Amino acid sequence: MKSVLRLMAGAAIFLTVQSAAVAADLVVGVSWSNFQEERWKTDEAAIKKALEAAGAKYISADAQSSAAKQLTDVESLISQGANALIVLAQDNDAIGPAIQKAADEGIPVVGYDRLIEHPGAFYITFDNKEVGRIQAREVYKVKPEGNYVFIKGSSTDPNADFLFAGAQEVLKEGIDSGTIKNVGEAYTDGWKPENAQKNMEQFLTANDNKVDAVVAANDGTAGGAIAALSAQGLAGSVPVSGQDADHAALNRIALGTQTVSVWKDSRELGKRATEIALLLAGGKTMADVPGVTDFKDGPKGVDMKSVFLTPVAITKDNLNVIIDSGWISKDTVCQGVKAGSVPVCN
Repeated sequence: MKSVLRLMAGAAIFLTVQSAAVAADLVVGVSWSNFQEERWKTDEAAIKKALEAAGAKYISADAQSSAAKQLTDVESLISQGANALIVLAQDNDAIGPAIQKAADEGIPVVGYDRLIEHPGAFYITFDNKEVGRIQAREVYKVKPEGNYVFIKGSSTDPNADFLFAGAQEVLKEGIDSGTIKNVGEAYTDGWKPENAQKNMEQFLTANDNKVDAVVAANDGTAGGAIAALSAQGLAGSVPVSGQDADHAALNRIALGTQTVSVWKDSRELGKRATEIALLLAGGKTMADVPGVTDFKDGPKGVDMKSVFLTPVAITKDNLNVIIDSGWISKDTVCQGVKAGSVPVCN
Protein backbone atom coordinates (compact mmCIF):
# COMPACT_ATOMS: atom_id res chain seq x y z
CA MET A 1 0.00 0.00 0.00
CA LYS A 2 2.84 2.38 0.86
CA SER A 3 4.45 1.80 -2.53
CA VAL A 4 1.15 2.57 -4.25
CA LEU A 5 0.84 5.79 -2.28
CA ARG A 6 4.39 6.76 -3.21
CA LEU A 7 3.62 6.17 -6.88
CA MET A 8 0.46 8.26 -6.63
CA ALA A 9 2.35 11.05 -4.90
CA GLY A 10 5.07 10.91 -7.53
CA ALA A 11 2.53 11.12 -10.31
CA ALA A 12 0.87 14.10 -8.67
CA ILE A 13 4.22 15.90 -8.32
CA PHE A 14 5.07 15.14 -11.96
CA LEU A 15 1.74 16.51 -13.12
CA THR A 16 2.06 19.65 -11.03
CA VAL A 17 5.60 20.42 -12.21
CA GLN A 18 4.88 19.65 -15.85
CA SER A 19 1.59 21.58 -15.80
CA ALA A 20 3.20 24.66 -14.30
CA ALA A 21 5.95 24.52 -16.89
CA VAL A 22 3.57 24.70 -19.85
CA ALA A 23 0.63 26.63 -18.43
CA ALA A 24 1.73 30.21 -19.07
CA ASP A 25 -0.92 32.00 -21.12
CA LEU A 26 -2.94 28.80 -21.70
CA VAL A 27 -6.73 28.95 -21.68
CA VAL A 28 -8.81 25.98 -20.53
CA GLY A 29 -12.48 25.97 -21.50
CA VAL A 30 -14.89 23.95 -19.37
CA SER A 31 -18.26 22.89 -20.73
CA TRP A 32 -20.64 21.94 -17.92
CA SER A 33 -23.77 19.92 -18.65
CA ASN A 34 -25.57 21.73 -15.81
CA PHE A 35 -25.20 22.93 -12.25
CA GLN A 36 -28.29 21.22 -10.77
CA GLU A 37 -26.16 18.92 -8.60
CA GLU A 38 -24.40 20.57 -5.70
CA ARG A 39 -21.17 18.74 -6.47
CA TRP A 40 -20.43 20.51 -9.77
CA LYS A 41 -19.77 23.74 -7.89
CA THR A 42 -17.12 21.87 -5.89
CA ASP A 43 -15.59 20.50 -9.09
CA GLU A 44 -15.53 23.97 -10.62
CA ALA A 45 -13.81 25.46 -7.59
CA ALA A 46 -11.12 22.74 -7.77
CA ILE A 47 -10.54 23.38 -11.47
CA LYS A 48 -10.32 27.13 -10.97
CA LYS A 49 -7.88 26.69 -8.08
CA ALA A 50 -5.62 24.38 -10.10
CA LEU A 51 -5.64 26.73 -13.11
CA GLU A 52 -4.87 29.75 -10.97
CA ALA A 53 -1.97 27.92 -9.34
CA ALA A 54 -0.60 27.05 -12.78
CA GLY A 55 -1.07 30.56 -14.17
CA ALA A 56 -3.66 29.52 -16.74
CA LYS A 57 -7.03 31.07 -17.54
CA TYR A 58 -10.50 29.56 -16.93
CA ILE A 59 -13.47 30.10 -19.23
CA SER A 60 -16.71 28.13 -19.03
CA ALA A 61 -20.26 27.58 -20.25
CA ASP A 62 -23.32 25.95 -18.68
CA ALA A 63 -25.40 23.85 -21.11
CA GLN A 64 -28.36 23.88 -18.69
CA SER A 65 -29.07 20.20 -19.39
CA SER A 66 -29.39 20.83 -23.14
CA ALA A 67 -27.34 18.63 -25.48
CA ALA A 68 -27.97 21.09 -28.31
CA LYS A 69 -26.76 24.06 -26.25
CA GLN A 70 -23.65 22.15 -25.24
CA LEU A 71 -22.65 21.82 -28.89
CA THR A 72 -22.77 25.58 -29.37
CA ASP A 73 -21.11 26.08 -25.97
CA VAL A 74 -18.07 24.05 -27.04
CA GLU A 75 -17.84 25.95 -30.33
CA SER A 76 -17.98 29.20 -28.35
CA LEU A 77 -15.21 28.07 -26.00
CA ILE A 78 -13.05 27.20 -29.02
CA SER A 79 -13.73 30.59 -30.61
CA GLN A 80 -12.73 32.28 -27.33
CA GLY A 81 -9.29 30.76 -27.67
CA ALA A 82 -9.43 27.62 -25.51
CA ASN A 83 -6.18 25.66 -25.78
CA ALA A 84 -7.78 22.64 -24.09
CA LEU A 85 -11.30 21.61 -23.16
CA ILE A 86 -12.75 19.83 -20.15
CA VAL A 87 -16.23 18.56 -21.00
CA LEU A 88 -18.88 17.18 -18.66
CA ALA A 89 -21.12 15.71 -21.34
CA GLN A 90 -24.88 16.00 -21.25
CA ASP A 91 -25.19 13.32 -23.94
CA ASN A 92 -22.37 10.95 -24.90
CA ASP A 93 -23.53 10.65 -28.52
CA ALA A 94 -24.73 14.19 -29.17
CA ILE A 95 -21.45 15.77 -28.08
CA GLY A 96 -19.52 13.89 -30.79
CA PRO A 97 -19.47 16.62 -33.49
CA ALA A 98 -18.10 19.18 -31.02
CA ILE A 99 -15.33 16.81 -29.93
CA GLN A 100 -14.47 16.14 -33.57
CA LYS A 101 -14.28 19.88 -34.25
CA ALA A 102 -11.86 20.28 -31.35
CA ALA A 103 -9.80 17.33 -32.61
CA ASP A 104 -9.69 18.80 -36.12
CA GLU A 105 -8.30 22.03 -34.67
CA GLY A 106 -5.73 20.22 -32.52
CA ILE A 107 -7.42 21.09 -29.24
CA PRO A 108 -7.17 18.32 -26.62
CA VAL A 109 -10.35 17.30 -24.80
CA VAL A 110 -10.69 15.78 -21.34
CA GLY A 111 -13.98 13.93 -20.89
CA TYR A 112 -14.82 14.78 -17.32
CA ASP A 113 -16.49 12.21 -15.03
CA ARG A 114 -18.78 11.01 -17.83
CA LEU A 115 -17.58 9.00 -20.79
CA ILE A 116 -17.24 10.73 -24.15
CA GLU A 117 -16.58 7.78 -26.42
CA HIS A 118 -14.28 9.42 -28.95
CA PRO A 119 -10.59 8.68 -29.52
CA GLY A 120 -9.86 12.41 -29.33
CA ALA A 121 -11.07 12.62 -25.72
CA PHE A 122 -9.08 11.60 -22.65
CA TYR A 123 -11.38 10.04 -20.02
CA ILE A 124 -11.01 10.81 -16.32
CA THR A 125 -13.48 9.60 -13.74
CA PHE A 126 -13.88 7.44 -10.68
CA ASP A 127 -14.37 3.70 -11.18
CA ASN A 128 -18.11 3.80 -11.80
CA LYS A 129 -18.63 0.06 -11.82
CA GLU A 130 -17.03 -0.01 -8.39
CA VAL A 131 -19.36 2.80 -7.31
CA GLY A 132 -22.28 0.58 -8.33
CA ARG A 133 -20.79 -2.36 -6.45
CA ILE A 134 -20.38 -0.26 -3.31
CA GLN A 135 -23.97 0.99 -3.54
CA ALA A 136 -25.33 -2.54 -3.85
CA ARG A 137 -23.08 -3.96 -1.12
CA GLU A 138 -24.15 -1.38 1.46
CA VAL A 139 -27.84 -1.78 0.66
CA TYR A 140 -27.48 -5.59 0.68
CA LYS A 141 -25.92 -5.47 4.15
CA VAL A 142 -29.17 -3.98 5.44
CA LYS A 143 -31.59 -5.97 3.25
CA PRO A 144 -30.07 -9.22 1.95
CA GLU A 145 -33.40 -10.29 0.47
CA GLY A 146 -36.70 -8.85 -0.69
CA ASN A 147 -38.09 -6.51 -3.35
CA TYR A 148 -35.44 -4.22 -4.86
CA VAL A 149 -36.00 -1.10 -6.94
CA PHE A 150 -33.29 0.36 -9.18
CA ILE A 151 -33.45 4.12 -9.79
CA LYS A 152 -30.87 4.48 -12.53
CA GLY A 153 -29.21 7.60 -13.94
CA SER A 154 -29.90 9.26 -17.26
CA SER A 155 -30.12 6.98 -20.30
CA THR A 156 -27.89 9.42 -22.24
CA ASP A 157 -25.05 9.00 -19.73
CA PRO A 158 -22.97 5.77 -20.01
CA ASN A 159 -22.21 6.08 -16.29
CA ALA A 160 -25.80 5.04 -15.57
CA ASP A 161 -25.15 1.65 -17.16
CA PHE A 162 -21.72 1.25 -15.56
CA LEU A 163 -23.29 1.85 -12.14
CA PHE A 164 -26.13 -0.58 -12.80
CA ALA A 165 -23.72 -3.23 -14.10
CA GLY A 166 -21.62 -2.95 -10.95
CA ALA A 167 -24.68 -3.29 -8.73
CA GLN A 168 -25.87 -6.33 -10.68
CA GLU A 169 -22.51 -8.04 -10.17
CA VAL A 170 -22.98 -7.84 -6.41
CA LEU A 171 -26.65 -8.85 -6.41
CA LYS A 172 -26.53 -11.50 -9.15
CA GLU A 173 -26.48 -14.49 -6.81
CA GLY A 174 -29.49 -13.23 -4.87
CA ILE A 175 -31.39 -12.35 -8.04
CA ASP A 176 -30.61 -15.74 -9.60
CA SER A 177 -31.69 -17.60 -6.46
CA GLY A 178 -34.87 -15.56 -6.11
CA THR A 179 -34.06 -14.14 -2.67
CA ILE A 180 -33.83 -10.73 -4.33
CA LYS A 181 -36.57 -9.68 -6.74
CA ASN A 182 -36.24 -6.76 -9.13
CA VAL A 183 -39.66 -5.12 -8.88
CA GLY A 184 -38.80 -1.85 -10.61
CA GLU A 185 -36.06 -0.47 -12.79
CA ALA A 186 -36.03 2.85 -14.64
CA TYR A 187 -33.66 5.48 -16.00
CA THR A 188 -33.96 8.99 -14.59
CA ASP A 189 -34.22 11.53 -17.38
CA GLY A 190 -31.55 14.19 -16.92
CA TRP A 191 -30.62 12.79 -13.49
CA LYS A 192 -33.40 15.03 -12.15
CA PRO A 193 -34.61 14.30 -8.59
CA GLU A 194 -38.20 15.08 -9.54
CA ASN A 195 -38.08 12.41 -12.24
CA ALA A 196 -36.59 9.93 -9.78
CA GLN A 197 -39.42 10.72 -7.36
CA LYS A 198 -42.04 10.06 -10.05
CA ASN A 199 -40.42 6.74 -10.93
CA MET A 200 -40.30 5.74 -7.27
CA GLU A 201 -43.93 6.71 -6.74
CA GLN A 202 -44.93 4.50 -9.67
CA PHE A 203 -42.97 1.54 -8.31
CA LEU A 204 -44.50 1.94 -4.86
CA THR A 205 -47.97 2.03 -6.36
CA ALA A 206 -47.31 -1.00 -8.59
CA ASN A 207 -46.04 -3.01 -5.62
CA ASP A 208 -48.56 -1.88 -2.96
CA ASN A 209 -45.66 -0.17 -1.13
CA LYS A 210 -43.91 -3.54 -0.72
CA VAL A 211 -40.43 -2.30 -1.57
CA ASP A 212 -37.57 -3.45 0.66
CA ALA A 213 -34.54 -1.69 -0.83
CA VAL A 214 -33.63 1.02 -3.34
CA VAL A 215 -30.38 1.20 -5.29
CA ALA A 216 -30.39 4.82 -6.48
CA ALA A 217 -27.66 6.01 -8.83
CA ASN A 218 -26.69 9.28 -7.12
CA ASP A 219 -27.67 11.54 -4.24
CA GLY A 220 -30.09 13.57 -6.36
CA THR A 221 -32.03 10.48 -7.42
CA ALA A 222 -31.77 9.13 -3.87
CA GLY A 223 -33.37 12.35 -2.61
CA GLY A 224 -36.23 11.92 -5.07
CA ALA A 225 -36.74 8.29 -4.07
CA ILE A 226 -36.66 9.17 -0.36
CA ALA A 227 -39.26 11.90 -0.91
CA ALA A 228 -41.57 9.26 -2.41
CA LEU A 229 -40.84 6.85 0.45
CA SER A 230 -41.44 9.58 3.02
CA ALA A 231 -44.89 10.31 1.58
CA GLN A 232 -45.79 6.69 2.33
CA GLY A 233 -44.23 6.65 5.80
CA LEU A 234 -41.38 4.40 4.65
CA ALA A 235 -38.36 6.72 4.84
CA GLY A 236 -35.78 5.24 7.20
CA SER A 237 -37.13 1.69 6.99
CA VAL A 238 -36.01 1.12 3.39
CA PRO A 239 -32.26 1.31 2.67
CA VAL A 240 -31.34 3.72 -0.15
CA SER A 241 -27.98 4.24 -1.86
CA GLY A 242 -26.52 7.30 -3.54
CA GLN A 243 -23.23 8.88 -4.59
CA ASP A 244 -21.47 12.27 -4.68
CA ALA A 245 -21.52 13.05 -0.94
CA ASP A 246 -23.95 15.95 -1.36
CA HIS A 247 -24.40 17.78 1.93
CA ALA A 248 -28.11 16.99 2.07
CA ALA A 249 -27.37 13.30 1.49
CA LEU A 250 -24.77 13.18 4.26
CA ASN A 251 -27.32 14.71 6.60
CA ARG A 252 -29.85 12.08 5.46
CA ILE A 253 -27.31 9.38 6.33
CA ALA A 254 -26.99 10.81 9.83
CA LEU A 255 -30.78 11.04 10.09
CA GLY A 256 -31.12 7.43 8.93
CA THR A 257 -33.13 7.94 5.72
CA GLN A 258 -30.21 7.22 3.36
CA THR A 259 -27.85 4.28 3.83
CA VAL A 260 -24.75 5.22 1.85
CA SER A 261 -23.32 7.90 -0.38
CA VAL A 262 -20.29 6.92 -2.42
CA TRP A 263 -17.80 9.75 -2.04
CA LYS A 264 -15.92 10.68 -5.18
CA ASP A 265 -13.73 13.52 -3.96
CA SER A 266 -14.35 15.97 -6.79
CA ARG A 267 -11.64 18.25 -5.43
CA GLU A 268 -9.10 15.63 -6.53
CA LEU A 269 -10.97 14.91 -9.77
CA GLY A 270 -11.03 18.58 -10.74
CA LYS A 271 -7.36 19.03 -9.89
CA ARG A 272 -6.24 15.97 -11.84
CA ALA A 273 -8.41 16.81 -14.86
CA THR A 274 -6.90 20.30 -14.97
CA GLU A 275 -3.35 19.00 -14.75
CA ILE A 276 -4.04 16.54 -17.57
CA ALA A 277 -5.63 19.24 -19.74
CA LEU A 278 -2.58 21.45 -19.28
CA LEU A 279 -0.16 18.62 -20.07
CA LEU A 280 -2.03 17.82 -23.28
CA ALA A 281 -2.27 21.50 -24.23
CA GLY A 282 1.48 21.73 -23.69
CA GLY A 283 2.19 19.05 -26.28
CA LYS A 284 2.26 15.84 -24.25
CA THR A 285 0.41 12.83 -25.63
CA MET A 286 -2.33 10.94 -23.81
CA ALA A 287 0.11 8.07 -23.28
CA ASP A 288 2.41 10.47 -21.38
CA VAL A 289 -0.14 11.07 -18.61
CA PRO A 290 0.98 9.44 -15.33
CA GLY A 291 -1.32 6.64 -14.24
CA VAL A 292 -2.89 6.32 -17.70
CA THR A 293 -4.67 3.08 -18.56
CA ASP A 294 -6.43 1.70 -21.61
CA PHE A 295 -10.22 1.59 -21.59
CA LYS A 296 -12.59 0.18 -24.18
CA ASP A 297 -15.61 -0.90 -22.13
CA GLY A 298 -17.91 1.81 -23.47
CA PRO A 299 -21.02 0.97 -25.52
CA LYS A 300 -19.13 1.40 -28.81
CA GLY A 301 -15.90 -0.29 -27.74
CA VAL A 302 -13.75 2.72 -28.69
CA ASP A 303 -10.14 2.50 -27.49
CA MET A 304 -9.65 5.27 -24.92
CA LYS A 305 -6.89 6.55 -22.67
CA SER A 306 -8.13 6.97 -19.13
CA VAL A 307 -7.39 7.65 -15.49
CA PHE A 308 -9.62 6.15 -12.81
CA LEU A 309 -9.73 7.40 -9.22
CA THR A 310 -10.92 5.37 -6.22
CA PRO A 311 -14.35 5.97 -4.63
CA VAL A 312 -15.11 5.63 -0.89
CA ALA A 313 -18.32 4.45 0.81
CA ILE A 314 -19.67 6.87 3.42
CA THR A 315 -22.14 5.42 5.90
CA LYS A 316 -23.36 6.33 9.36
CA ASP A 317 -20.34 4.51 10.82
CA ASN A 318 -17.61 6.56 9.08
CA LEU A 319 -19.09 10.03 8.65
CA ASN A 320 -16.08 11.25 10.63
CA VAL A 321 -13.86 10.50 7.61
CA ILE A 322 -15.59 13.01 5.37
CA ILE A 323 -15.93 15.60 8.15
CA ASP A 324 -12.22 15.31 8.97
CA SER A 325 -11.37 15.81 5.28
CA GLY A 326 -12.93 19.29 5.35
CA TRP A 327 -15.61 18.31 2.82
CA ILE A 328 -18.46 19.19 5.20
CA SER A 329 -18.90 20.54 8.71
CA LYS A 330 -20.08 18.43 11.63
CA ASP A 331 -22.93 20.89 12.21
CA THR A 332 -24.24 20.35 8.67
CA VAL A 333 -24.00 16.56 8.92
CA CYS A 334 -25.68 16.46 12.31
CA GLN A 335 -28.46 18.98 11.79
CA GLY A 336 -31.67 17.60 13.31
CA VAL A 337 -30.03 14.37 14.44
CA LYS A 338 -31.27 12.90 17.71
CA ALA A 339 -28.62 13.00 20.44
CA GLY A 340 -26.85 9.68 20.89
CA SER A 341 -28.10 8.15 17.64
CA VAL A 342 -24.93 8.70 15.57
CA PRO A 343 -21.40 8.46 17.05
CA VAL A 344 -19.97 11.41 15.11
CA CYS A 345 -22.79 13.68 16.26
CA ASN A 346 -22.32 12.98 19.98
